[in-house]
Amino acid sequence: MRKLPPIMVACLALAAAAACGNDSGSSSTPAAQDSASAGGGAKPLAGQTIEVAAKWTGDEQANFEKVLKAFEEKTGAKVTYASTGEDTGAYLGPRIEGGNPPDVAILPQPGLVQQYADQNALKPLAPEVLAQIDQNYTPYWKELGSANGQVYGVLVKAAHKSLVWYRQSAFDDAGAQPATTWDDLMKSAQTLSDSGTPPFALCAASGWTLTDLFENIYLSTAGPENYDKLTKHEIPWTDDTVKTALEKMAQIFGKKEFMLGGSSGALQTDFPTCVTQVYAEKKAGMVIEADFVAASLGQSGAKVGEEAKIMPFPKVGDTAPVILGGDVAVVMKDTKGAQALVEYLASKEGGEVWAKQPGYLSPNRNVSPDNYPDELTKQLAQTIITAGDSVRYDMSDLAPSAFGGTDGKGEWKDLQDFLRNPSDVKGAQEKLEADAAKAFKK
Repeated sequence: MRKLPPIMVACLALAAAAACGNDSGSSSTPAAQDSASAGGGAKPLAGQTIEVAAKWTGDEQANFEKVLKAFEEKTGAKVTYASTGEDTGAYLGPRIEGGNPPDVAILPQPGLVQQYADQNALKPLAPEVLAQIDQNYTPYWKELGSANGQVYGVLVKAAHKSLVWYRQSAFDDAGAQPATTWDDLMKSAQTLSDSGTPPFALCAASGWTLTDLFENIYLSTAGPENYDKLTKHEIPWTDDTVKTALEKMAQIFGKKEFMLGGSSGALQTDFPTCVTQVYAEKKAGMVIEADFVAASLGQSGAKVGEEAKIMPFPKVGDTAPVILGGDVAVVMKDTKGAQALVEYLASKEGGEVWAKQPGYLSPNRNVSPDNYPDELTKQLAQTIITAGDSVRYDMSDLAPSAFGGTDGKGEWKDLQDFLRNPSDVKGAQEKLEADAAKAFKK
């Protein structure tokens, strides 16, 4: 719901991978220093068990668990991981009400920070954690983890959501070319379709992927100022700017041959199954999603930058869209172990352990780009750090979760319904407006 200040706005710099900020941040957290001073003996958190809950499964979970393993080896703590699944709020709500939340939760929507702060479910971060945030993050990222003037969370994972991934061999076989404009993308899609390859594998069973698509189109066609207004519900979803964006989405949704399995197949395909369909099963040519697609290439054998390539999300209007997302680590039990884990995740050291895994971008300005596994990821990481004027944060993630972040409700369901019936633009707008109005009044 906040406007992205110029210092944190990113531009898509895919031509060169300059160093991401300075590299002067300390890589040693107090917990790490305690461990080092122990000389290999007793470690500061030995005997303590910490539970952390996050949405990740599969390869993303495995990559995060490598970070947790490094923390365990350094501190002596035992960390258990619980997956919340797609609906983090539905998982955490009953546990909070029952007085048994996880020690640490990683929230996929900054809007949840405000929600849980209002419920007194979050613990303020320790001074050591705040020191890491001030040392390693710009004020904007700090603001996204704050509520009511209090810092409760730290952005531990960023996402670049304005990308289209494509399978090079499918493009070569069809004679299709990467696109720089929406019209060119539709031409390439038609070329792929004519060759017998459905152009898009849509992950529409995961409703957030449809909000990502809408946001890129809307930012490009309506511009940054209108994007900010719609984010705050200062203009209604029945506005003509929304109509324009939905009509562009309908250029895909309205052609069954453009989607693997048609609309029915798309609505039965979750993320990351759509990635598997493109690269492992070779059933489609493109998947529209963020940098973390790289973490789901799995056993496909597709290498980033070779068979698995990306194009910036094409310009649909006057603005080249760049949408950022992120995951916020918060403390729900004020224990030494919980604070130490969040401190580690906020540190340069923790970020660099994670950066070695595919499908990860750090908002930590002191994480060296040399840690990323390929040149393309280094370049994308630079977009998180550098400055520009039109980048915006994921709109649905800033909305009340009842509208922008709940499976089967609000914007997720409304856009799924629109995929089922893309001819009813007006009806989709009216439903979106009704759900938004209800959620923003609470």
